[in-house]
Amino acid sequence: MRKQYVFAGFGGQGMLLIGKFLAMANMLDGKHVSWLPSYGPEMRGGTANCSVVLADEPIGSPVVNHPDVLIAMNRPSLDKFEHTVRPGGLIVVNSSIIDRKVERDDVRVVYCDAAHIAENVKNPKGANVAILGAMMGADENSVSVDKMVDAIKIELGERKMKFLEGNKAALVAGMEAAKA
Repeated sequence: MRKQYVFAGFGGQGMLLIGKFLAMANMLDGKHVSWLPSYGPEMRGGTANCSVVLADEPIGSPVVNHPDVLIAMNRPSLDKFEHTVRPGGLIVVNSSIIDRKVERDDVRVVYCDAAHIAENVKNPKGANVAILGAMMGADENSVSVDKMVDAIKIELGERKMKFLEGNKAALVAGMEAAKA
């Protein structure tokens, strides 16, 4: 098994963080992982993306040219990465702020109103985790919710543990929305 992901959006939308969540959850699940961030010097408000590679064998390169899965949190990210997703792959679109549909018909698409989901679970800053949940709900081979929650605990650390329950609620609500 080898699976490649790209998480892309504006700096400050938490794309690098959910990439870390996915990498950590799969590492806890015994997989080989890589996480490679890419962002401009302006970070918050500029573009930010990361690639994650998961595999059963050691990973030779963290570079992802044709991801199996794309999460696009903003329109510039969808415009930039839509064409790179391999045929048969998955694109998860933040329909809260992206005003267009995916133009390809050779990929699976999930439209996730991430901001609305986050607001509904009383975690207004949890849109990134909601869209991560939507990706997990659309990908039957994804890591378990329990492993993802463990990864969130590790990545948040003790100082930010107060955000755990809100993130768990956003994750589960995103998964349910993708399955609906």
